[in-house]
Amino acid sequence: MDAAKCPGCSQRDARIADLERRLAELEARLKTNATNSSTPPSANPLGADKPVKKKKSKRRRGGQPYHPPHLKQLLPPERVTGTQHFVPDRCTHCQAALPHAPGPDDPEPKRFQTIELPPIAVAVTEYQAHARTCPCCGTLTQATIPAALRAHSVGPRLTATLSYLTGAHGISKRGVEEIAETIFGAPIALGTVANLEQEVSAALAPAHTEALAAVRQADVKFADETSWKLWGKLCWLWAAATTTVAVFVIHGKRSALGLAALLGDDIYGIVHSDRWKVYLQVPEERRQLCWAHLKRDFQKIVDYGGPSVFVGRRGLRIVKELFAAWHAFREGKVTRRQLQTALAPLQRRLAKALLAGALGDDARVAKFCVNLLELEDALWTFATTVGVEPTNNYMERLLRRAVLWRRRSFGCNSATGCRFVERILTAVQTCRLHGKNSLEYLCAAVHNYRRGLSCPSLLA
Repeated sequence: MDAAKCPGCSQRDARIADLERRLAELEARLKTNATNSSTPPSANPLGADKPVKKKKSKRRRGGQPYHPPHLKQLLPPERVTGTQHFVPDRCTHCQAALPHAPGPDDPEPKRFQTIELPPIAVAVTEYQAHARTCPCCGTLTQATIPAALRAHSVGPRLTATLSYLTGAHGISKRGVEEIAETIFGAPIALGTVANLEQEVSAALAPAHTEALAAVRQADVKFADETSWKLWGKLCWLWAAATTTVAVFVIHGKRSALGLAALLGDDIYGIVHSDRWKVYLQVPEERRQLCWAHLKRDFQKIVDYGGPSVFVGRRGLRIVKELFAAWHAFREGKVTRRQLQTALAPLQRRLAKALLAGALGDDARVAKFCVNLLELEDALWTFATTVGVEPTNNYMERLLRRAVLWRRRSFGCNSATGCRFVERILTAVQTCRLHGKNSLEYLCAAVHNYRRGLSCPSLLA
């Protein structure tokens, strides 16, 4: 019979076990980097592995043999503002005089174009209200400038341009103030830049509503969220997109309320996302989990080590084979039926590895495996449904512009500023997806807003 263990030894052993657990957690944090977490490459710790490792190529730099050349694109004749003709006057063979006009056998002229920016001077229109003294009674009559003209000191195109610089390219308000004076020759006040943003925001409100409705009704959509700040307080920028429209919404919560603000109370269609718990309200059969996230999760298990490291290794092998099959399908080398046949053994292997991990001794890995087993149907939607992809990279690329903006500006200082962020990002990114000139669209939206006309459709 075992001797009774003294209370002091039991407390000591429990204390040591607790310290070992905490030490393991801290060591695991030190191993976190862009390859095994959502840490962006720009925030990777010193000495950490690069997210993408490329083998050094033996080829020389520059264009490779048989590679299609990237030649300068000539603008069409209607875009040419001036033409200079060089016509030969003497034959290089017999020195005979040559006619100036082209003959029926002469080829088309060789073309070369130069592009230059003329000195930019904004068009300034001055409105003068004169006064006149009546010669009969001596009364002074003062004319008035119409209120519609006095309502705006900056025209629609300059308004759209300045807001485009702040909203689409993240230039600070002081930077835009300097650009307006230095490049456009239009000195404006710093507060005017903010006022113009709010006018553009109001002009784009119907377009934002239109885009939000289109995404909610889409059969397949990508969704993601990233942190934002409102007066230093944490909030969240939610984003969703289809292949033709992107929409952004800033909400105070990273919860079901935030998701409802983006996709509505009753979520329709298939949703691409990560494993954040708020997306659990979408049924598994209408979800697609991001395999790029899962690849980092498996890499984290490998990097942390422990008794369940085999789960990470098997998972990485499955991810590699899955993407190979998917790329073959995207390139037209295999049919969808062949894709499903290739993925079937991967599904069985993954389920077996997850089950072994769920029954293992590593509590952290077991929790991960149980979660994936519960969401197993959401892993393979891309194999059977047209328009669904295995990753959420498409949405993350669209969200990148907002992430860079947040890093430069630290968020917004007002709710109206948040509305401007939502609407300008929605308009610019959707125009890009449609191949439209976003500046021209902003100009049209401001022009219509000032005249009380409806906002031009963002989706047309």
